[in-house]
Amino acid sequence: MEGTVFTPSLEGMQHIRSPQGEMLTKPFLDVCKLILPVIDKFGTAMALVKRDIGRNTSRLEKKYQSDPFRYNFLYNMVKEEYECKSAKGSTSCTNGILWLTRAMDFIVELFHNLLAHPDWSVTDACTDAYGKTLRKFHGWIASSSFTVAMKLAPDRKKFMEVITCKGDVRADMEKFCLTFPPYLEENHKFLVRKICSKMHLFCHTSNPYMQQSYFLNFENDIIYSYWKDL
Repeated sequence: MEGTVFTPSLEGMQHIRSPQGEMLTKPFLDVCKLILPVIDKFGTAMALVKRDIGRNTSRLEKKYQSDPFRYNFLYNMVKEEYECKSAKGSTSCTNGILWLTRAMDFIVELFHNLLAHPDWSVTDACTDAYGKTLRKFHGWIASSSFTVAMKLAPDRKKFMEVITCKGDVRADMEKFCLTFPPYLEENHKFLVRKICSKMHLFCHTSNPYMQQSYFLNFENDIIYSYWKDL
């Protein structure tokens, strides 16, 4: 069967985890980069998101390439920065993983909207996805820039025609929306654990239900409040 614009990313996801289930750095970054050609089809509307994804993947790749064995596992970068007390730095890899994951959350939500709401324009889909993902982490200037950019989104029919040059694009888009989020959620949960551990919050209870509540209720609030200056 002929592949689609999503095929490279979907194939790449098969290699993100090690045999032991750990997140591998290069395969995860490769998947994030492999979706960029699809984002390109949105034109100017996605320029800011594409820039952020490119900047953060480049930062993480540079760290990985400095010692591929040491940084083979994505979270080793975070652990090392916590030990060195450099995780909160604006150019830290921890910061890069956080914002790359948030950007990919937005992309997934955008594709989900296009599938779930065939009557929505691309601008509608972008605006809703932005409101559910990135908006709460952006200041007024960034939010205003995104709002203006999303109004430049292409016509939905033309966009779908451009990406539907071969294969079953809708099926692969749906598969992408189902397959990639668990990796993004794992990134969020790992960062929350590190932050909660740092702030001595997570260990206040041994109740499994309350621990789960910490993840559900604090994931955005703690990461945002603790990392808002990044």
